[in-house]
Amino acid sequence: MSASQRIDQLIAETPDFRGELLAELRRLILAVDPGIVEEWKWMGSPVWELDGIIAVGNPHKGKVKLTFDYGAKLPDPKKLFNAGLDGNQRRAIDFFEGDRIDAPALQDLVRAAIAFNRARKKKPAKAAS
Repeated sequence: MSASQRIDQLIAETPDFRGELLAELRRLILAVDPGIVEEWKWMGSPVWELDGIIAVGNPHKGKVKLTFDYGAKLPDPKKLFNAGLDGNQRRAIDFFEGDRIDAPALQDLVRAAIAFNRARKKKPAKAAS
């Protein structure tokens, strides 16, 4: 089964608001760039990548968590990140039932993550001293 099929299955098997929310987050992420690839990692996590990991989405009890791998390095002018704020790499957005998705701001975060991934790829590796 492909990663996209596994994500379809996860959404279908999550019949409450979390499945619908994960489906909408997925749609918004994929709409940002046609080069975004869906992966299935860590024994059951939908992952979106382009030149590196952009974000991981998971339904949890009572919420959907969207974790940006390098979220601590991304601009977040709309203050979407509301979880993992004390980490030095990842930042997350916890979506609860009834939460409204700020689609333009979320897509700006996805664009920033792609730009960050691309900039990281261009940097030469540091030489060992």
